[in-house]
Formats: sequence, structure tokens, C-alpha cells
Amino acid sequence: MKLTDTKNIMVYVETKDGAPVSVALESLAEAREIADERKEEVLAVVIGKKDDVVVNTVIEAGADKVIIVEEESYLFEKYAGILKELVKKYKPSIFMAGATLAGKDLTPMVAKEFETLSAVDVLNIRIDGEKVVLTCPVYGGTILNDIVMNTTPIVMTVRPGSFSKNIVAGRKGEVIKEEIAVPESVILSKIVDIIKEVAETVNLEEADVIVSGGRGMGSKENFQLVQELADICGGVVGATRPAIEDEWVPRSHQVGQSGKIVAPKLYIACGISGATQHISGMIGSGYIVAINKDEDAPIFDVADVGIVGDATKVIPLLIEEIKKLKE
Repeated sequence: MKLTDTKNIMVYVETKDGAPVSVALESLAEAREIADERKEEVLAVVIGKKDDVVVNTVIEAGADKVIIVEEESYLFEKYAGILKELVKKYKPSIFMAGATLAGKDLTPMVAKEFETLSAVDVLNIRIDGEKVVLTCPVYGGTILNDIVMNTTPIVMTVRPGSFSKNIVAGRKGEVIKEEIAVPESVILSKIVDIIKEVAETVNLEEADVIVSGGRGMGSKENFQLVQELADICGGVVGATRPAIEDEWVPRSHQVGQSGKIVAPKLYIACGISGATQHISGMIGSGYIVAINKDEDAPIFDVADVGIVGDATKVIPLLIEEIKKLKE
């Protein structure tokens, strides 16, 4: 099917704690912009219990129509089956989902169904006639690569922070309720139990300010300085994998390829050398400040401001100066 033969863009809206995740709203804003240029509609897909607040938020974020499929809880095969059926029915030119764990689970299944590719961590979308050019990071975000796609549906995950939300209060849209039965034979997994993590939880993906610490902090006691700096900056604490493995903070704080992909307005890296796996998880940050005693540390290659020095000595000075500014 040609790009010009389609009339809509579909966005899978993931929800968490009763609200759409930020990257879903960012994706809707970009979909809205593309749809306006091409005179198409934006279809948002919400799987779960119908919630009027979620529906209104999604419409105000850019959706013309919200497709509701009611399901009790997340099952990979069931959600993938639902999305495949919706793509078959509505025939979107583009199918977008956030680059979350669920998004990265589901989009390859949609792509496979239609014998196409799934682009991952898209940072920019450009329409060029019958072609769509997607910009994606490679090699841990140190290089940006353009991927040309010309077969529909064009399937992708959008990296958090790549686009800005555009909430239009009072915007109106249509709600469509779909009932899709996924054959039990394809559902290979089941929920045996749900165990809530006892450890402190932190919403890194939604934070505007993140202060992260690495093994360069030296000890669990020194890592408390990261928490103090985060507190005075009104932010949350992140960490590298080595700091997690040393049990300085719970695993829920991990930023990087095997942790959370984040895009805060401000990211402060303390005692972090800048392994590729960590940089790939925070390269989308608006402004990056790095503190490290090794002036050749890779983290400085992606930082907007670099401070060469021992983080355990620099952080107390920063805290003191910030306190003065707040007085």
C-alpha cells in the first residue's frame, strides 16, 4: 500500500497509574503535526479499562478518535493481537508507540504481521513524498542514522523527549469502542501473581530533573550527596548499573540501556565515566552537566557543561551555592 493511499496515523497510548505516559502524549503531538500536513486523522489506541480522564487527555493531546479496547491486565500476546487486528482494520500509514518496555515488546509483533521493519528510538520524522525518513540513534547515541521507509504501515517506537507535547484544552474528538477476541491458542503467557516491589519506586521517565551517580562516587555513604543535590534541585536520583550492583540504590533508579530511558530537562551526571549503555539511556536530555575527575571521560563528549573534579568535593560546593541562590 502506498503512503498516499492511507488516511490515518495510529498511536498506541500506554497508560501507567491511570494516566497516559509522557512519551505517548509526545507521540500524539508529532502525529497531529504530520496528520495536519497530510490531511489525515490521528487514531489513538487505549487498551485497558475505559477512563474518561485518560480519553479527554488523549484527545486534547492530538487524537481525532480514541479507540478503546477493554482488557483487565497486560498480556503481551493479547495486546499484540489486538494491535495487529486494529492495524488491519484501520490501515494506518504510520503506527507509533513509545520506546518503553511494552512499546518495544509490541511493535516488532505488529511489524512482523505486515512483513515490514520496526524502527526503534525514533528522534525525528520527515515525510518526503512516498518516503518517510526516520532519524534513530546508533552506537549508544553517539551517531544519528537516517532510515528511509516506503512501505506501509511504517512501524516505530518513539524515544521519550524527542517531541514536545501540545495539549489543546477543550479539543473535541470521537470515542470508538472495539471488541477484539484474541485466540487463546496464541496466548502462551499468563499472570500468576503480581508482586509489588518493596523497594522505593521512582518515576524517572516523567522527571524534569535527574541527578545520577556512578561508581566514581566511591561509596554508598558518598552517594548520599547525589540524593542531597537532587533534593535541592527538585529532582530525582538516577544511577549507573555499577552503582546499582554495589547496592548503593535500588534497581528502580537505573538509567541506561538495561534500565530506564530518560529525557529530563536537566541531567546531572556525578562520578559517571559515560559507558555507551548509560549514555544511550540519557542522551535525549535537554541539558547535561557532567562532573568527573577524568577529563577524558566519554561523558564529557555529550555534556553541555563539564566540571573536571572529584564529584564528592564538587557536589557540596554546588549545594552550598544553590542554597545561597534560594535565600
